[in-house]
Amino acid sequence: MILDKIQNASLYINLHKGITKALEYIENTNFSTLENGKHIIDGDDVFAIVKEYQTKKIDENILEAHLKYIDVHYIIEGKEQIGITMFNNQKPTELYDEDNDFMLFNKPSDYITLHKGMFAVFFLMIFICQKLR
Repeated sequence: MILDKIQNASLYINLHKGITKALEYIENTNFSTLENGKHIIDGDDVFAIVKEYQTKKIDENILEAHLKYIDVHYIIEGKEQIGITMFNNQKPTELYDEDNDFMLFNKPSDYITLHKGMFAVFFLMIFICQKLR
């Protein structure tokens, strides 16, 4: 996992071409002009999903993990609390859905907080997101 401010994105551009494209997109996009939904960056390989949603209580959320895609989260407004845990062969509560690239789990072990202008890169980790007011 990587956690940093978007101003430091240049430190990570050589890790993976998809991460480079995602971070460049974040740096060069005015998100206030984008509608919610999926935005193609590089075909099926790299895309952005812009979401706006209602806050849930942390215990109402579930953890998710991806096997196909690396997940890059960027906070446009406010702050968001994310529950995380390392993947250690836990049994999922919902088995892996290959078409939608996710599986679901319970109980995070740690929480991190992302503030406006921060990003996180999740490789194979289990995480949930909780928007903070």
